[in-house]
Amino acid sequence: ASGKTKLAALLAHEINSEIISIDSRQVYRDMNIGTGKDYEDYVINNKKIKYHLIDILDAGQQYCLFNFKQDFIKIYNNIISKNKIPIACGGSMMYLDSILSNYYLPYVKPNETLREELSKLSYNELIDRLKSITKLHNKTDIEDKNRLIRAIEINIAKQQNKESNDQLNINPVVFVLSGEKIKLHLNITNRLKHRLQNGLIEEVKNLLNKGLTPEQLKYYGLEYKFVTDYVTGNLSYDQMFCNLEKAIKKFAKHQLTWIRKFEKNNVNINWIDIDLPIEKKLSIIINTLKK
Repeated sequence: ASGKTKLAALLAHEINSEIISIDSRQVYRDMNIGTGKDYEDYVINNKKIKYHLIDILDAGQQYCLFNFKQDFIKIYNNIISKNKIPIACGGSMMYLDSILSNYYLPYVKPNETLREELSKLSYNELIDRLKSITKLHNKTDIEDKNRLIRAIEINIAKQQNKESNDQLNINPVVFVLSGEKIKLHLNITNRLKHRLQNGLIEEVKNLLNKGLTPEQLKYYGLEYKFVTDYVTGNLSYDQMFCNLEKAIKKFAKHQLTWIRKFEKNNVNINWIDIDLPIEKKLSIIINTLKK
């Protein structure tokens, strides 16, 4: 809720570039309000700014970190080939980290022998096995036994084949919009009220009517989880609003934790105050890029 999309679009207009979305949910069609696509932000002076990785799949289809990085590399290289500076914008922090840290994400074929061996272990034993070979970065890896087995399978393959992924060679300039906690929380609350009053509930109902199950929608978290519980009668409106507001604020805190981790890993962060006029923010970015 910091206004990063509008700022990215203004920057793209100013330097004649394109935007790559770093958002794990905006890839899905018909999930517009809950994911905050804000299409109008991409129109500057009646010119539509070109964006990528938005509306590329139907809701319910699978899209993961591996898919994102492969897509990002192709789009990034294509923009570079036009002598443009790619602008990556979004708040899915593991997706961002996969770029900044250049994760090695090979395609790993199913290992049926390993799967049979792992299937005999309990859920907790599988978690211990995964922890023994890697840090637990992604909570979705431990949602059920099948995901756990796949995560172990991938990480064992990565250990056995440690060559670095040299497909992406970047020297990023990173900007973070931030401000006082009370201001950010007010932005979150106001944005949530606006979304609920302007079609978020209807969007969830529409997705359910199209055949998605409540469980599928809840998988996407935040707005879709709590509004689905409201629509299906498991929460009152007030309970839904209160729980969702808390969850979004917690997510914003989680994003800042990731950013501090980036700084510890020697990623230079250029902090920009969200209270500055947008023209001033744009000027700061452009002047920094010129250095």
